[in-house]
Amino acid sequence: MSSDTHPTYSDKGMPFRRLGPSGLRVPLFSLGGWLTIGGSVIGDPVKDIIKTAFENGINMFDTAEDYSKGNSEREMGRVLKELNLRRTDLVISTKIFWGPRDGPNDQGLSRKHIIEGTQECLERLQLTYVDVIFAHRCDITVPMEEIVRAFNYVIEKGWAFYWGTSQWTAQQIEEAHRRRF
Repeated sequence: MSSDTHPTYSDKGMPFRRLGPSGLRVPLFSLGGWLTIGGSVIGDPVKDIIKTAFENGINMFDTAEDYSKGNSEREMGRVLKELNLRRTDLVISTKIFWGPRDGPNDQGLSRKHIIEGTQECLERLQLTYVDVIFAHRCDITVPMEEIVRAFNYVIEKGWAFYWGTSQWTAQQIEEAHRRRF
């Protein structure tokens, strides 16, 4: 296959839903790399897994900066590049909170970590943007306004199209929503 030829995406009847109130359509099923990709599964098996998922209508792939100390993102990025999948056919998400290092600013949701952590995620994934970046946990030590403004900055820079939350309480989401601008 030449480098200009991309595998053709077919949804294989996969149901899609809108992500919250956004216009982004995501498949009912996605492939995540939490306990496997970059940890217990590396190399060619990762390629086989992602290729099989894609061939069966799964085009959303999820990871996080801390899954296997960044190796999940590295493996996923390597395989997506090797498979030469069209970026427009994919929905890629990652999460920020626990960085792969233990420095005082390498974790949490400070503006510094959100911005630098996002750049490092993109580098490991070998991408210029992700579709969705999640705040993996809420960081009660950082003002909500700082968190919201930093994620909005990431979107303004074009490093992500959307940001969301993972494992936040309804109250924390409501507070973020109040500070969204």
